Amino acid sequence: MSERFKHLALSNTVRDMACHPAFAHFGTHLLPRPDYVNDNTPIQDIARLMPLHNHVQAVVVLHALNHMIDMCAVGAPLFQTFYEDHRRNTTGLFFFRGKPKAPFAVICPGGGFVYLGTLHEGFPLALQLQQNGYNAFVLQYRVGGEHAACQDLAIALSWIYQCADTLSISREGYSLWGGSAGARMAAIMGTAGPAVFGGRDMPRPASVITAYTGYRTSTPHDPPTFAVIGDRDHTVTIDVMKNRMQTLNKYGIDTEFLLCEQVGHGFGTGEGTPAAGWTDAAVRFWEKHILQCC
Repeated sequence: MSERFKHLALSNTVRDMACHPAFAHFGTHLLPRPDYVNDNTPIQDIARLMPLHNHVQAVVVLHALNHMIDMCAVGAPLFQTFYEDHRRNTTGLFFFRGKPKAPFAVICPGGGFVYLGTLHEGFPLALQLQQNGYNAFVLQYRVGGEHAACQDLAIALSWIYQCADTLSISREGYSLWGGSAGARMAAIMGTAGPAVFGGRDMPRPASVITAYTGYRTSTPHDPPTFAVIGDRDHTVTIDVMKNRMQTLNKYGIDTEFLLCEQVGHGFGTGEGTPAAGWTDAAVRFWEKHILQCC
């Protein structure tokens, strides 16, 4: 393997990751915050940089990063921009290509609109969806507030929809995924649609997959929604998610609620914890509604 595409190790630092030659021109987009570019924290201790998340598995993060290096080695178009102005410096999409013409998912990592937990609940999830044959996009959005983040999601969705033929992905049956703050974005966008935030008119998602969010709003127009939370979550009240699913059911909207034992807030894919496998249940929920909408 050439030095350009050499795999990272747990002993490598955050700076090594951001400056890796395979990630030239977009290395800082991997980070929870761009100002971590010179951080000497080893990947083994990457959880330090994502304090609102729990159960961060460094080996899971490393596996996803090295898979991304391998994608770059074969010329895969890993990173895409969707703005033409200065906002492109802090936004973008990571593209994990699945089967040609397969539906796509957009993943919105959380972080309380203070940082992005992409390394923990973005890339590992995208890799799982890619391995299931689906096209997965991980959104890097502006931190600092919900409205700007939703604008970025709206423009990103519009860009994906416009470029679907070039990307060889289906425009039908897409899903929105998010954890915590990212789940809030996904839920809002699933109901309101991109046009409300400056994007284009487009079909609503086949499903919205929400993980550990305190988002309460529900309407008769919400898409089918999957919700997951841990029984040791001290950030989000379990009943908030459960009650929202019950309200959606009263509107005739299909939902699924999953409570994972022995895990707290921000568990990502749950690999290495009792929550492992929740993403399989979410994919099955999405697939059910792909068939119904297509």
